[in-house]
Order: sequence, then C-alpha cells, then structure tokens
Amino acid sequence: MEVRIDSTWKAVLADQFQAPYFEGLAEFVRNAYATTTVYPPAGRIFAAFDACPFPQVKVVILGQDPYHGPGQANGLCFSVNPGVPAPPSLQNIFKEVQADTAAPLPADGDLSRWASQGVLLLNTTLTVEAHRAASHQGHGWETFTDAVIRALSEKGENIVFLLWGSPAIRKGAMIDRTRHLVLTSPHPSPLSAYRGFFGNHHFSQANAYLQAHGKTPVQW
Repeated sequence: MEVRIDSTWKAVLADQFQAPYFEGLAEFVRNAYATTTVYPPAGRIFAAFDACPFPQVKVVILGQDPYHGPGQANGLCFSVNPGVPAPPSLQNIFKEVQADTAAPLPADGDLSRWASQGVLLLNTTLTVEAHRAASHQGHGWETFTDAVIRALSEKGENIVFLLWGSPAIRKGAMIDRTRHLVLTSPHPSPLSAYRGFFGNHHFSQANAYLQAHGKTPVQW
C-alpha cells in the first residue's frame, strides 16, 4: 500500500509496507478512523518519522501508545501541541531535564524542537481509540515499530536509546550495544518516576555520548 512518510524512512522500511501484516494493519486503522474517534489525527500517524529523517536520528525515545484524550496526541511520543497542558509524564521529563542539565522549564510541551535536532520520538503503537488506552495494541503496529528499532540498530551508528519502563526496556534486546548506547530506567509516570526516573541523568549521559562520537549534543 502507499504510505505517506518521509522518503528516507520509506526506503528503509519498504519491505514492511509490502508485508502481508501491514496490509491487515492498514485495513484495521482505516476502519478505526472511519468508525471511531482515533488519535492522533490521521495526517499525524507518521509524524515522528517526518520530523526526524532516518539519517538524522541520534537519539531514540520510546513511548507506548499515543495520548488518548482529546487534543493531546500529535504523533510524537510524550509530546503535545503548544497551548495544551503538559501531561504528568511529560512534566516529569521536563523536571529531570532541568535537574540534569540546568535547562529552563520549557514554555510548552511541544517536543518538535527535540525532533528537529535528531530525536526520534517513537511510540511502539502509533494509534489509539479515544479514552481507551492500549486499544490498538496487538494489531501489527508493534511488528512495524520493532522493524524500525532493528533498522536503526543495524544501519545507524552511535545512537542513544532512552528506554523508560518495562515495555520499552524489553525492546533493548533488539539493539546492538556494541554500536549504540542503551539507557534504561523506570517510566516518568507519576506512578514510577520516584523509583528511579528522577535522577537517571539520561539527558546529560546522552549528550556526553554524542559528543564523544563527534555529534552535536541535543539542546534539551
């Protein structure tokens, strides 16, 4: 099927778009948008890829599924559009950034400024039905995003993977740690942030690794 996505990603993932599972996934997603309220807006499903072309990726942050409340999800994991209050997990991310790097708290929760610097903000499931967390898991998105992670591991160089919480940490098994840096901690959710997300120093560690490998650090 024809997928509107950044051309560099289209080339890297061409085999996925032709795979039988993706046809089934596409049919499920089309039907879901036609019959229910689904987030993010249909034109933003692949926003993370469009905002961060494959050759530019230097950090990957993994989320699970998009925010399922009205007006929140914008296709970049953890991110919300300007003017939308930052959800609790994102507030905690900003608190750790501030504590770790002394960066000021941002004016809004729009993480496109990270994406434009090479941070791939990837949910492992790219769509969700309104008010039903995890409702689109198990329909093929995980197969697709696993392929994304493998492609980055195999074809990228010196990428930092930030894996927060058990579902994300399990994805670390697909990543070649001789070529990349994998940092893990509990999730920034209020339920777990105080169990080790706060104080993980992932943002400063990521920048130190990038600089050690000749890459520009991220302005968090």
